[in-house]
Amino acid sequence: MKRYFPALAVVLVWCAGAMAAAGADLYRAQTVVTGQGEANRITGFAACLEDVLIKVSGAHKLAGDKRLAAYKSNAKSFVKAFSYRDQFSGKPIRDEQGTRDRPYDLTIDFEEKKIDDILRALGLKPWLSHRPRLAVFVEMENGPRKFVVTADGIQSDLQRDALLAAADKRGIGVVLPSAAALAKSGLEGAKLEAVPSSTLVPLATEQGGELALVGYLAWSDRELGWVTNWRMDWQGRTHVWEIRGVTFDEAFRRGIGGAAQILSDNGDPGGRARR
Repeated sequence: MKRYFPALAVVLVWCAGAMAAAGADLYRAQTVVTGQGEANRITGFAACLEDVLIKVSGAHKLAGDKRLAAYKSNAKSFVKAFSYRDQFSGKPIRDEQGTRDRPYDLTIDFEEKKIDDILRALGLKPWLSHRPRLAVFVEMENGPRKFVVTADGIQSDLQRDALLAAADKRGIGVVLPSAAALAKSGLEGAKLEAVPSSTLVPLATEQGGELALVGYLAWSDRELGWVTNWRMDWQGRTHVWEIRGVTFDEAFRRGIGGAAQILSDNGDPGGRARR
């Protein structure tokens, strides 16, 4: 059974590392590669090209788009600069794992004009106007265990990191509620879905969140993944979309990506919206 709960806002705290990308940062992406060999680098270029096209346009619907294949096969020609960061920096080289096999963060800056040209060829355009900061409220349920992803709660460390990574990948600034704020407001666990939007939305504005994105994730043994419902109110319409049978990392990417698609006027991720 689908469950939705209203757009929420409580006293919020800033989450470092999730500020909205601006300017050249929109044309930058990062991935993990093994070693610094050219073959892995070319694969990284292709993956990051898709990410940057989505990030710059806000059109999450480009994910997996077959039209990108030709551009991705020639992704090197769109790259302006790239750099590596050794994830094992400072650690000794182990047996059977020299520099060739070590994991690296590959950061790539793409040529802005070339990315814009690709988007135009795809019938899209760069989303360079103001990007609203999202107050994100995510409730997770796995059997008897229920919790809200917070800015500082220990039990949601992994989910918080994944959510912030999703926001950075899509170029969206986010804020999360602190555990103390939730406790003080009595908004813990499933209680969130019972709080009237009319009471909570103004608080999001006061604390820096320009609008609320609300997600409910429930683990499904049958689908071997999370069943996720997302909801966001924007310009007098309520947008609702669902993802089934995915990891929470993917659920967060699609949640943030879906919000970006709505805000950038690239369509409703759920194919529908209601007033």
